[in-house]
Amino acid sequence: MDTQLAFKVKNWLARDPDAKSRTALEALVAAGDDKALEAAFGGRLAFGTAGIRGIVGPGPMGMNRLLVRETSAGLGAYLEAQLKDAKRRGLVIGFDGRHDSRVFAHDAACVLSAMGFKVRLTSHVAPTPLVAFGVKHFEAAAGIVVTASHNPPKYNGYKVYWENGAQIIPPHDAGIAACIDRAANLELPWMPEPEAVKQGRLSFLQDDFFERYRRAILHSPLLHPAGESQAGRANLGIAYTAMHGVGAPMAERVLRDAGFSQVYSVAAQREPDGNFPTVNFPNPEEPGAMDMVIHEASDKGAMLACANDPDADRFALAVRQSDGGYRMLSGDQTGALLCDYLLSHWQGAGVPLVGNTIVSSALLHAIAAHYGARSYTTLTGFKWLMNTAQQLETPQQPFLFAYEEALGYTVGNLVWDKDGISAQLCFANLAAELLAEGQDVWAALERLYRRHGLYVNRQVSIALGEGTPDIGAWLRENPPTEIDRRPVVAREDLKHLRKVYADGREEVIALPASDVLIYHLGASAATPGSSARVIVRPSGTEPKIKCYYELVLPMADGIAMADAQREGDALMAALVDGHQASLPR
Repeated sequence: MDTQLAFKVKNWLARDPDAKSRTALEALVAAGDDKALEAAFGGRLAFGTAGIRGIVGPGPMGMNRLLVRETSAGLGAYLEAQLKDAKRRGLVIGFDGRHDSRVFAHDAACVLSAMGFKVRLTSHVAPTPLVAFGVKHFEAAAGIVVTASHNPPKYNGYKVYWENGAQIIPPHDAGIAACIDRAANLELPWMPEPEAVKQGRLSFLQDDFFERYRRAILHSPLLHPAGESQAGRANLGIAYTAMHGVGAPMAERVLRDAGFSQVYSVAAQREPDGNFPTVNFPNPEEPGAMDMVIHEASDKGAMLACANDPDADRFALAVRQSDGGYRMLSGDQTGALLCDYLLSHWQGAGVPLVGNTIVSSALLHAIAAHYGARSYTTLTGFKWLMNTAQQLETPQQPFLFAYEEALGYTVGNLVWDKDGISAQLCFANLAAELLAEGQDVWAALERLYRRHGLYVNRQVSIALGEGTPDIGAWLRENPPTEIDRRPVVAREDLKHLRKVYADGREEVIALPASDVLIYHLGASAATPGSSARVIVRPSGTEPKIKCYYELVLPMADGIAMADAQREGDALMAALVDGHQASLPR
């Protein structure tokens, strides 16, 4: 071990409050495992707009108690500098069911209490949306959720909400990161929990707080619309899994409140368990993750098989088909159905506002135009969706709905972040209405496609050769004029914020800069009236790109839905293959 590394390790051991972490670090030193030590001390987990997230372990590159205390001290210093009344308004802190989440949350509370902040800490595990709700409910200066969402068991994280109840965006991320770096070199503030409670700086959010969220949902006209059939709700079967997370008590309660009596939870996955023993990866998008809830739905004859991810901010579902089998809805399909349902039932004043991200389906914008609503698009991530919604919302243009294709949805302004609990209730209302009318979800989706065209979406990560040049730079130097025999009618470069049309016209793009390329494609000779879109997110550090494809086909009169889908899938496969073939290797 070189001298500099030895100094870092010694300094960390002197500051680390966790005996378990110190023991793990001392074992690496005793074993002479310089490679592991260099990995643990080769930098610091970067604080960004999603906070910090990493594998639990010692050193500044791991999630551990010392890192959490330093992060909390840095966050507190930044809040104090930015918001005059931050200490009085304080923070709301919650945590999920992972093994270290409770102690990390309590550590954050004790650091911030020592700095003079009023801290409200949930008394037990809480869904992430409840913390976002709590920030606005208490008019707090900020919120913290200790969660790694749907990451594997070895991960944990620290997510921050700003005073507006939305996830932080620049410049706050950089400002907080700078304060954390300073805090890491100072003596950390600390007030033992009993003393913090005694001085009135720390209080615990009990069941009455959780009830406030429940009552807010109960009184939301968007989530409890008047005049809907109670028979449909009583007859709709819903299988549900919390996926070893924290969503079950609240998700089940709000469904019962709305009159859904046939709700069947997967018992083996209902209680929080940081080991996630029945799934390889606690993400409902992963193959196999929904198997148990689909089995439960089949066993009970339920129409819907629903899931929240472990911190309950995402919502996934599979729907029973006419043959009795179940098929997953994509995030884009769920988002389109929810958007259409909410706009078709809109009775408020003004022009409602709906939005999604650049990698989500453009079908949302067609639906919005059909109802005369206003739609908007942001960069990927709910931090952008919600902060932009707040900027655009006015009394004449109230926010209604937003989603991203990665299973995140928000309905109304109850929570300024994705909320898998309220989204599930909203979709259940949609399905119940269809059931009362003698229809189903697949019929509703087909109606959307026949009205707006068949939208086919696919996401592909492409690993390229080791000698491949920087893909983003290569594509900018060699802009394609066609992809899969479809002409490029316009290309957007979000890094330089320019949109260039095939005829040479240019427009400025009103989004934050990001290394993303978007190609808008016209029809091919074989599919007149169709259009397509290819989005490329290149990596500047490895030969890999993430691509998002969308194909829009007109629905010919009389064509069967199954035939249209087969054609769409075949054309999508050709588009993906054609695009991949055009890239350097």
